[in-house]
Amino acid sequence: MLFVGVKPSSLLVFAGFSLSALPLFWYLMKGYQRQRILTLLDPSRDPLGAGYHIIQAKIAVGSGQFWGKGFLKGTQGQLRFIPEHHTDFIFTVLAEEWGFVGGMLLLALFLCFFLRGLSVARRSRDQFGALLGFGITATVFWHVAVNIAMVLGMLPVVGIPLPLVSYGGSSAVVTMASVGILLNVAMRKFVFQK
Repeated sequence: MLFVGVKPSSLLVFAGFSLSALPLFWYLMKGYQRQRILTLLDPSRDPLGAGYHIIQAKIAVGSGQFWGKGFLKGTQGQLRFIPEHHTDFIFTVLAEEWGFVGGMLLLALFLCFFLRGLSVARRSRDQFGALLGFGITATVFWHVAVNIAMVLGMLPVVGIPLPLVSYGGSSAVVTMASVGILLNVAMRKFVFQK
């Protein structure tokens, strides 16, 4: 939402300043922050410590192969090698048990949700509904992208559960409420104002 309505040239200037400040940020970081970034780049530096989650997740996703091992037959997920397998790493368990096909099916369902959310935002009768619909859709999409990138080792491990799939506690409640608001925005396109 922050960048909606901003000129692309302004974004490029902002990105240029941010990239030029990276050495300064690296210098100002604490040791544990640098260690976390280095572990992201090479999890094998600390395979039993900070890199454990990512290594086990990659083993699970890779062992699922194309069709998967079968429902409740995954070794990494069922033997508890994957920590938080019911929340943050649920995509890992799904990819291990249902394979590449199951992972792509889940991504296709999220793509349908994303496209439908954008359609709701575009067809909204007022600007507030459009921005609200776009914001909710972008938030859910961002959570999906961060969770899957985290599981695949492209982003650091953070506590973002997979929306509408994993047990996320308050995150699940907020996601359900957000989807309800998105449905309300979709419903309001038929309401005529006097």
